[in-house]
Amino acid sequence: MCADLSQNQAANQPIKPPREILTGIYAFPPNRETLGGTSYFIQTQQGNILVDCPGWNNQQQSVFGEFFHQQGGVHWLFLTHRDGMSQVRKLQSALDCEVIVQEQEAYLLPEVTVTSFVEEISLGEAIGIWTCGYSPGSCCLYVPWQGGVLFSGRHLLVNPNGELAPISSRKTFHWRRQLRNVKKLQARFSPETLNYICPGANTGFLRGKGVVENGYEQLLNCLEQ
Repeated sequence: MCADLSQNQAANQPIKPPREILTGIYAFPPNRETLGGTSYFIQTQQGNILVDCPGWNNQQQSVFGEFFHQQGGVHWLFLTHRDGMSQVRKLQSALDCEVIVQEQEAYLLPEVTVTSFVEEISLGEAIGIWTCGYSPGSCCLYVPWQGGVLFSGRHLLVNPNGELAPISSRKTFHWRRQLRNVKKLQARFSPETLNYICPGANTGFLRGKGVVENGYEQLLNCLEQ
């Protein structure tokens, strides 16, 4: 009975609209269906990008759907890992968007029309990068604006101290590969090309900031955490 009451109270809470955390980049409230994952909306001239799935119940469809309409719609839905998938078919139908997923996790969406990739994929100026470890098809999305922003999914998260780190859990697919792919990102970027990191979960540990600042420095030091 207590659990039912808690669920009813949660259902009756007003839906918070996405919050702008950087110019043209918005974060959605954590989605219970994706283990508290945070999805993001990115405005681009080549087409707007939705990173991972926001909640999509009746109330959320009304609030988020109006937001998408005001922003000019969604061209791509980019999925950073299997646990970021939630009601993908309904989202694609409602938003008429192209779903992008790394090829090793495309099979999880048999009823969805997807575009899969192997190592990298370009979405206009944005680049999807395969970084397996958390899951076989785990990947990140990089956009070159504002000094560079990396959407890290669950490949890199924030720990309770507010520090960026790869975090091993019972759901981790291959820990050593995950660490190797952290090093791959360290070699790829620089202080001039990576200013911010937006993790796909644990965003409450950012304590209201919305983003990890000094992104490359945090990336460079994250294996020490």
